[in-house]
Amino acid sequence: MDIVIYEEDYLTRALLREWLREAGYRVRFGKVHHAKINRQPDLVIVDVYMPKQAGAKWVHDIQTAHPDAPIIAISGQFRTGLAAAGATAQTLGVRQVIAKPLTRADVLDAARGIIGAPD
Repeated sequence: MDIVIYEEDYLTRALLREWLREAGYRVRFGKVHHAKINRQPDLVIVDVYMPKQAGAKWVHDIQTAHPDAPIIAISGQFRTGLAAAGATAQTLGVRQVIAKPLTRADVLDAARGIIGAPD
């Protein structure tokens, strides 16, 4: 299973890659501000680090580049709690949101819940 990560922060990228690879997923990085990947992934994880309107446009650009891939949005701007997460996911048009700081369990539970566990 192939996951593409769009994350500007090097340390967060490295941490996500480590967690996901240890769990058996293949991980690639998309270039921030350039949402073009040749092979469609099974899942996209994108950091929504911008103000609301710019962040929504960025997610739309990712959706355009990966029309069939579900998206998990991560951000330090998201509020925690089911109601807030559901409303934010619906507003952005993504499958799930995860508030930073991230935990390994949150990331892996989200990936498994959306695309399943690797074989």
